[in-house]
Amino acid sequence: MHASAASARTVLVAIQDDTVRDRFTAALHEAGHRTQSAEEVDTLWTALDSSPNADLILLDLSLSNEAHTLVLAIRARSSPTPLVILSGSVSDADQVRQLSNLGVSGYVNDHTDHARILPALAPHLFPDSFNRRSSPRVELAVPVSYRVDSTIASAMTLNLGRGGLAVRTMSPLEVATRVRARLRLPGASDDVEAESRVVWRDRRVGGMGLQFEEVSAADQAAIDHFVDRQELAPDGWS
Repeated sequence: MHASAASARTVLVAIQDDTVRDRFTAALHEAGHRTQSAEEVDTLWTALDSSPNADLILLDLSLSNEAHTLVLAIRARSSPTPLVILSGSVSDADQVRQLSNLGVSGYVNDHTDHARILPALAPHLFPDSFNRRSSPRVELAVPVSYRVDSTIASAMTLNLGRGGLAVRTMSPLEVATRVRARLRLPGASDDVEAESRVVWRDRRVGGMGLQFEEVSAADQAAIDHFVDRQELAPDGWS
């Protein structure tokens, strides 16, 4: 999944740990994206000055003892740039609520493996393609099956929201295709199902987006509860 010159993005990778920073940087480079690296606050400001038009900032809050002040300062210098936080650097759910008021775009797990880094960051690198609505999206990688007429296919989810989900597939369906999607949420004993419609497809990110159109009240409640819980607990807090 290599980005063309037109779709290549510039990402500021501000992560303290060398191993984690190198893993994210390598995955972005492999996909054809450009990066600027920072391992401390001083180099973060230098990188922001040299890449004022970065398309995404990936931030480790451990760079500073004053995380709230750090995010405020970044927002003052690059307010429109999507800001994704390493979830392992977040102290608790209260801090997540505070960060949401500062315009943080989302979270990514520090331990995300090489193969899943691009899918995790893709909604922030290509927000138009992912058709993100006001409903929050949470990263989720579970099997999903979807039926089109008499054909059933299976794939992995990329993320889930109250009104739809993104699916990782190199064979995305045509936009407007109606499908019935079925998946099991982590910790659940039963599947949830939704009559859905394809609302975007993008081979650059290897996926497609499904918008829910018909969902039972029980299944919608299960989806809403899962998304709400994960939004407040990006690293698995209850």
